[in-house]
Amino acid sequence: MAIKIASGLQNRKSHLVRSHAHEGDIPGTVNVQAIEGDDSYHGQALFPVPAEDPNDPLQWPKFKKVMILVIICTYSFLGNAALLGPGPYLTLWAEIFEVSPAYASTLISYPNLVYGFGSIILVPLYLKIGRRPVMLGSLLAFIAGLAGCSQAKSFGGLMAARIIHCLGAGICEALPVQLVNDIFFLHERGKYIGYYTFGMCFAAIAPIPAAYMLSTKYSWKLFFYVALALAVALFILAFLFAEESSYDREAHRNPNTSTAEPLEGVRISNASDKPEEPIVEEVSSTSRRKTYLETLLPWGRVDPNINVVALVWRSFTYFLVPQVLWVITSFGIIIGLGALAFNFVFPIKITAPPYNWSTASSGVQSLGSIIGFLLALPFSSSSDRLAGYLTRRNNGIREAEMRLGVMLPAMIIGPAGLVVFGLTAEYNLHWIGYFFGGGMTSWGGYFYYCFTLAYAVDSYQAHTSEMLIAINVGKQAVSFGLGFSVLDWVTERGYAVIIAGIFCAVFLVNNLMLVVFMLRGKHIRRFMATSWLAKLHGRSV
Repeated sequence: MAIKIASGLQNRKSHLVRSHAHEGDIPGTVNVQAIEGDDSYHGQALFPVPAEDPNDPLQWPKFKKVMILVIICTYSFLGNAALLGPGPYLTLWAEIFEVSPAYASTLISYPNLVYGFGSIILVPLYLKIGRRPVMLGSLLAFIAGLAGCSQAKSFGGLMAARIIHCLGAGICEALPVQLVNDIFFLHERGKYIGYYTFGMCFAAIAPIPAAYMLSTKYSWKLFFYVALALAVALFILAFLFAEESSYDREAHRNPNTSTAEPLEGVRISNASDKPEEPIVEEVSSTSRRKTYLETLLPWGRVDPNINVVALVWRSFTYFLVPQVLWVITSFGIIIGLGALAFNFVFPIKITAPPYNWSTASSGVQSLGSIIGFLLALPFSSSSDRLAGYLTRRNNGIREAEMRLGVMLPAMIIGPAGLVVFGLTAEYNLHWIGYFFGGGMTSWGGYFYYCFTLAYAVDSYQAHTSEMLIAINVGKQAVSFGLGFSVLDWVTERGYAVIIAGIFCAVFLVNNLMLVVFMLRGKHIRRFMATSWLAKLHGRSV
């Protein structure tokens, strides 16, 4: 009996995932019908199909995957917190450095631009030399920049240090999505991109402690001391747990587990089907799991096939892909109208009559945004569940658009929040209006952050890295354009016209594109798959 138990445990330990799922001729349409012997989730065969190698990131233990997700989500939180947290310092910096508040705001807007444009360098770099060395190197740049901020004595010195730490942390705009794509399956993607997005959004809380730090003897510099300490701790965690996830799956693919179409007459398994004995794949004797010490090596997998120059210019062609362009406008508008406009406007309004709040309280508007994000967090897996349900109804054929229906309420609630915020600022209404407006915009924005990005990755999974370069450059450019002169705009035209009127209209038009993609998204993908752009890109499997 003991021998049988030991044998069963050994088999279970050596089991590797097997699946016959495959993408069809149209990118974003995936056949996840589970045939006998496939590993499945609620009746859907797992996709992407992993290699029969314990070093394939899709085959890694759950603990390893979760630790990497926690690290990258924390990095995203810290990077965005360091970028946006100093919002309450604009008035003080204007006095210290003898510049106007609008010019002082460039200490946020210019680093915000660098935060996204760094992807032009960092994404090709992590594709060429591996995710791990670029993550560790970017953390060192992040740490150096924060140290420089804490010691800055001039406007130029502070700007230079801000640009350095944002250039390093800018990898968080691409690497988390890449890692989710590397280590998780299709049916998990929306949920885990949602967690990364929450880490990014939760950084909205940073202005609250940043404002209260003004009353300490270190004043605004304490914010950078704290961020520096957390960044050093994160570097240690990343060194210990963030294993290289770049992997050449095709080179390790077992031809005996091809992704052929299910044969006619083969029974399709249901979610409740459980074989009496565990399915055990034969693993080559040369395939062994790396030791822990081997995973600590600071260098990654060098890919000789990556042409960095071609990768960069190809990425800019994705501005012509509708799904990618929608992600760019969604992120750019939400960041520019929400994160930047709210952070710039609220501290100035709330410290002036009729509110007359102290400078130390000027960051609490972020509380409304945080509450909005927290209320949206439970819906992180909603798009995965909806897509799974619709896939089962569609006989195992999954379409990228199947996750979009959960965004319908957010389509209206987000823009409505801008109306509330803008009218509150225009007519000096009760301060609770700032919190409601920020919360509504953030709640709606969370859905558009998470699921437009997941939708684009679903649609063009083979080209995720190139899309991420285009997305990050585009969204930071859009948010920079919207946030750069927001203080001048509202001074000239008023809060109601700019925020409740123009900004709301722009946000609403962007959100209404949801209906277009829900109804015609597959037709757009089919057209793009046969266009000159697809021929230019080629098809990578």
